[in-house]
Amino acid sequence: MALATERREPTSLRIMKLSDKAIVAPKGSQFAAGHDIYTLTDGLVPAKGQTRVETGIAIGLPHGTYSRLVARGGIASKMGIALGSGVIDADYTGEVKVILRNHGKADYLFKVGDRIAQLIIERIANAEAMEVDDVGITV
Repeated sequence: MALATERREPTSLRIMKLSDKAIVAPKGSQFAAGHDIYTLTDGLVPAKGQTRVETGIAIGLPHGTYSRLVARGGIASKMGIALGSGVIDADYTGEVKVILRNHGKADYLFKVGDRIAQLIIERIANAEAMEVDDVGITV
């Protein structure tokens, strides 16, 4: 009698370094919602401009999840830096890159190893879309 093989879906966030300089995304504390994301290079976000920042990591997400990048509170409130990138689908395994947008009046300089974003993992309901005549719109 042949044994059935059970396919096990990953339950952990898997992180692969694409560069020796990359920093694996740790959590800042035991109860932190997100994993810190770090810069791979030095760079500049011009005032009122944006820059795409390399992180040097690729991720594999747990089954049934997606991730999103969110701004870190410190650079958002003090420097006017926001993120232009957001959702990372579970089937994307390329390098995680962050788009930093500078809403401030001064250029924002970042250095190798600066924390620039947080990666938050969320469960997803993969519902199929269907066309209907009425969705019960509220007034």
